[in-house]
Amino acid sequence: MSLWKQILANSKNTPGDLPVSFGVDVSSLEQVVSVYPMRINPYYLSLIKNINDPVYRQCIPDTRELTEQNGLEDPLNEEALSPVSGLTHKYPDRVLLLVSSMCAMYCRFCNRKRKVGNPSMVTGDSVREGLAYIRAHREIRDVLLSGGDPFLLEDKTIFDILTELRSIRHVEIIRIGTRTPCTLPQRITSDLADMLRLFHPLYINTHFNHPSEITPEAQKACKRLADAGIPLGCQTVLLRGVNDSMEVMKSLMHKLVMNRIRPYYIFQADMAKGTSHFWTPLEKGLEIMRGLHGHTSGLCVPHFVVDLPGGGGKVPLVPDYIAGSEKDTIYIRNYKGDMYSYPLI
Repeated sequence: MSLWKQILANSKNTPGDLPVSFGVDVSSLEQVVSVYPMRINPYYLSLIKNINDPVYRQCIPDTRELTEQNGLEDPLNEEALSPVSGLTHKYPDRVLLLVSSMCAMYCRFCNRKRKVGNPSMVTGDSVREGLAYIRAHREIRDVLLSGGDPFLLEDKTIFDILTELRSIRHVEIIRIGTRTPCTLPQRITSDLADMLRLFHPLYINTHFNHPSEITPEAQKACKRLADAGIPLGCQTVLLRGVNDSMEVMKSLMHKLVMNRIRPYYIFQADMAKGTSHFWTPLEKGLEIMRGLHGHTSGLCVPHFVVDLPGGGGKVPLVPDYIAGSEKDTIYIRNYKGDMYSYPLI
């Protein structure tokens, strides 16, 4: 058995498996896990320093997942935008195709809490139906593979899906969304990287939320993918008590770029039911963006994005630097807060 499978096989799947030092109320958390499954593999568990750790908050179940009633089961209205099961066609030229319902670690803030961890949610039949839909719709030029995590599939299964997509002439770009470089970096084997390089242009968006997640193991995994010629991006989620400060976010962005990962998005946390204890005010995201703009290179500055509830799509939000205007002049504040005038042309 490969190393990554051994690690995954030893995952903590019930609250009773957690270290006694965490002091969790096992019976209460078992109720949570009966609704929203738990999986924490030994590698990711080893990153937790204490019960206030940002890694702890992301992976340990919380009774608020059941008691908080704010939010929506399907916050992005994916089901209504799915012409076939497991495929979301929200934008004109691209689709999201779910190819796995499993993850190496189940994030407690996940916007697909209703699906992830349930094997019946994504099947071989649903993937085949999704591929047939893509083949039949020539307007689709960009396909994003997601889940769950596509890299929880066997190499051969990933190869077969990518081969099918590459046989469709109108599909120009393939993207894969995966958190395994962060949560199970041992999954990024040299064999996997060598196989992926056969399918360029291929892009990978991964997901780091805190600088402490960028370990030597994670760095090695990202290096393998980057060395295979795969452009890497990061979609970070803004989470209360995890990364909702400019200092933490700036450190994370710097570490990403040092590892050839382009900061792509900072997402406002989606309004999934049972996750409102993670939500932050929109102004917090804008405050962080103000702290990044001008205080670090543009290469380190992602887009701050809200994926609108109800399926409205992603909308970037930016701090307002325009202070006013008169006649032929507009007044603009720079990153320091200094005022400058600029002609209205």
